[in-house]
Parts: sequence; C-alpha cells; structure tokens
Amino acid sequence: MKKLTSSQRQHWLAGLLAVILLIVVGVYWLRTRSGDAQTSAKNRRSGSGALDVPVVTAKVQTGDLDVYLSGLGTVTALNTVTLKSRVDGQLDKVLFQEGQMVSTGQLLAEIDPRPFQVQLAQAEGQLVRDQALLTNAQIDLERYRTLFKEDSIPKQQLDTQESLVRQFEGTIKADQSQVDNAKLQLIYCRITAPITGRVGLRLVDVGNMVHVADTTGLLVITQVQPITLVFTLPEDNLPAVLARMKGKQQLTVAAFDREQKKLLATGTLQSIDNQIDPTTGTVKLKAVFANADGALFPNQFVNARILVDTLRNVTLVPNAAIQRSPQSTFVYTVNRDNTVAAKNVEVKLTQGDQTAIARGLNPGETVVIDGVDKLQPGTKVIARTAEQGQPRS
Repeated sequence: MKKLTSSQRQHWLAGLLAVILLIVVGVYWLRTRSGDAQTSAKNRRSGSGALDVPVVTAKVQTGDLDVYLSGLGTVTALNTVTLKSRVDGQLDKVLFQEGQMVSTGQLLAEIDPRPFQVQLAQAEGQLVRDQALLTNAQIDLERYRTLFKEDSIPKQQLDTQESLVRQFEGTIKADQSQVDNAKLQLIYCRITAPITGRVGLRLVDVGNMVHVADTTGLLVITQVQPITLVFTLPEDNLPAVLARMKGKQQLTVAAFDREQKKLLATGTLQSIDNQIDPTTGTVKLKAVFANADGALFPNQFVNARILVDTLRNVTLVPNAAIQRSPQSTFVYTVNRDNTVAAKNVEVKLTQGDQTAIARGLNPGETVVIDGVDKLQPGTKVIARTAEQGQPRS
C-alpha cells in the first residue's frame, strides 16, 4: 500500500473534521425544529398563542332521577283459546274475518245442524210416546188401588202396576235426556267466541268435515286487551322489587322496542315467580298492560324497565360529561374566561342519558359534553350548547 505524505494526511484530517462539523450542525438544527414543534403543540393545548378549541357544553341542573331495573321479556296473551268443534259435521258457515277483533258470545261459525234436528225430532217423538204410556199406567194404578181396597184384586197385581209406573217414569227421564242432548248438539253447531280477543288465521274452510277428534281446531283467539309481559331480572335486583311490593306500592313497567328507543306501552307489575332459575340466576316477573292501542303483540320481544325508586333533588349532568381515568372520575368545567378545568366527581347513579352526582359539582356550572378529547386543564375553548348550536360569547 502506498504511504501517505504529511501534506496528504493533513488534507484528509481537515476533510474528516469538516464532515463531522456538518453532522453536528445538522443534528442541532433537527433538535431545534423538533423542540419548536413540541412547544407549539403544548401552546395549542394550553390555549396560549393558539386557536381556541370548539366544544359543546351543558348546564349542571337539579332535578329528579327515576331509578329503573331493566330486563328482557316476551309479550304473552292473557288468554289463548283454540276453538274446536264439539260435534262431527260439515262446516256450513264462517262468520269472521282473519285478524278481526271479536267479543265474548259472538257467533263465529256454524256446522250443518240438520242431522241434529232430526235426532231432536226423534227424541221428542219417543218422549211423547212414553209419556202417553206413563199416563195410561198411572190411570190403571189408581183403578187397581180402588179395587184392592174393595178386596177385588190380589196385592201382587197392585204391586206389579206400581212397578210398571216407575219403569215408565224412568223411561221418561231417559227420553228427556235424549231430547236435551239433541238440543245441546244443536247449540254446539253454533260456534261462539268464549273470550274477547283477536282472531288468528282460519284453519278450516267452509265445506270441510270437522270432527271432535281434530287436533288443529277451527281458529285461535288471543286476548290482547289487556295483555301481559313476562320478563326476567337478575336475582340481585329482587330485594328492591319485593320491598316495594310488600309496601303495597304499584310498580310501573315500561315496554321498549329492541333498540330501547321507542316506548311501546306502560303497565303495572302483577306478580313475581316463586323461584329463581339457577341456570341463569334470574327471576321471572309478569306485568299487565291495557294495550288499548294494540302496540303489544303476543310473542313480541321487548325490553322491560321497571320503576323502583325516584331520587329527588339531585345534581344531574349528561352522561357524555363524565370522564374516567385510572386515578379518578372527572368532568371538564368551563370557567368565566372560557378556559377549562378538570374537577373530580363522585357518581351516585347513572340512568338513561343522565348521571346523578353525589359530590364535586354545583348546579349552574357548565360542563363539556363534546370535544373533551382535545382538552387539558387550562385549554381555552369556544363553547356552544347543544340546544343553541351557536358559540357562547
């Protein structure tokens, strides 16, 4: 390898020092830029020398908060009746429309009554014939009694006539039962509604033969006014419900749709099951609804909410105002100078979209409910309310 001269070594060292100097200057410049960016971001967060953060706010209020227990439930008809024929015959008339509301005693269908009318006529004819025989036997009996008193006939002949009269009396009762049975069959030919309710789809068409042994029936009626709701609650919530029922309080139950947004109906708690399901740790409850508008339908899935208590004159804030950290639960409040401060709060109860605060806030204060992700204590904000939709000056 060729050996460098003293002059070449000096030039090489000078170049190396120049490169090192450039690297040091570049690193210093990059660190300076990064520090300026961090300072700028900090200033923006602290509200110094940066744009104010737009937020949505709400006032801390004092009010009443209803305490609900929620459970899943199924609407159940108070009564369900499958109408079946009680006689064998041909379906002659159908006098209802599918889905129609019917009342107790309303005529719904008729079975051909002519075979039973014939049976009734036969039974009535047999009854008349046997009544005539009984009358004749009774006349003979009175004659025999007179002759016996005159000692004109033996006692055995009188006893035989008395027995014959009793036989005819038994026959008359049997004939009368046949007449009553025939009349009953004619009544069964007229199928009426045993309850007030809604008729389902028709199960048999006109002209078909129907039989007592048929399992499907002619139609189904469900009572929907009033109607019941069977729902479940965790066993831990049972003492609160029992305490109100023992105090003879009428508990209100609200039925909501699947999304728990639309109120379908409001009713009252009727009863509690006598045992807890050990597989789920829940207990069944039954509520009754007037259902005057027909909003509830049998086998409909709903969300039930039962009102068990009402907190009076508590401090309320929207749920969106509550923030949680590993150390505490807090809210951002807006000061008079439009800067925010973090206040630790103690939550008493959350129900629906409202939260009751036990301590940490006073009515009238303003809390941030939207835009909290950009805030830290001291940040300056442009506040607007959800109702006004305009920045607050």
